[in-house]
Amino acid sequence: MTAFHADAVRAVFVRTWRASLRRPVPLTFSLAQPLLWLLLFGYLFQRFPVGPRWAEGGYAFFVLAGICAMTVLFGASQSGISLIRDMQTGVLRRILATPAGGLDILLGKLLADVTRLMAQATLVFLLGWTLAGNPRLYWAAAPATLLAYALFALAFSALSCLVALQARSPEGMAAFVHLVNMPVLFTSSAFAPRGLMPHWLAVAAAWNPLTLAIDLCRRGLFQDRTVDAALWLPELLALALALVALAAVRVLRFEEAEA
Repeated sequence: MTAFHADAVRAVFVRTWRASLRRPVPLTFSLAQPLLWLLLFGYLFQRFPVGPRWAEGGYAFFVLAGICAMTVLFGASQSGISLIRDMQTGVLRRILATPAGGLDILLGKLLADVTRLMAQATLVFLLGWTLAGNPRLYWAAAPATLLAYALFALAFSALSCLVALQARSPEGMAAFVHLVNMPVLFTSSAFAPRGLMPHWLAVAAAWNPLTLAIDLCRRGLFQDRTVDAALWLPELLALALALVALAAVRVLRFEEAEA
């Protein structure tokens, strides 16, 4: 086990970003897919009764926060894939032979993934807002909204890394991605307000952390109720810290096993 090194964290951060930029096809697909969902769902359910607040932009305006959340969810769930690739190629073992420790690798990777996902979600939001006809937004709520999505991204990326360190196989990660993403997405308020859901689904959505981020975005950016919505930030922060701590414990055990 090695001590924390800021230089090592920065190096892993840069390496992770470079690896993402060197793969333009997945990066482009991760931007094109949510826009396609926005167009399909936005116009397919254009007459869905989500309330008068969304009349200016229609259902496409309402679902925009959910599409951004989907971008974060899908990207964060795949965070552990690169860890498995590094384990299988021996790169992770070679990095651990340097002064960089397991915590340095984990933190650098998580920071890089979260900043990339925030950049993607912001771009998707701006494009989607334009497609919806530039309806009114309360831009003062943007920092709280970004923080909410960033905390969820951090939590789910840490969970993905935890699964990767435990499974150590692409098949295990594929099972995690396919079995978790859709239930988390469709039991949230991404595509419909909780008031229009069946009771059991509304209860599930209320306990879904993705709903917290989505509702904070809608209440802050769309309804100018940032102060009320920001009360959910401590819950997202607690979830993120808990999952990062679990991933840190697992990466330290991996480091000890490789020593």
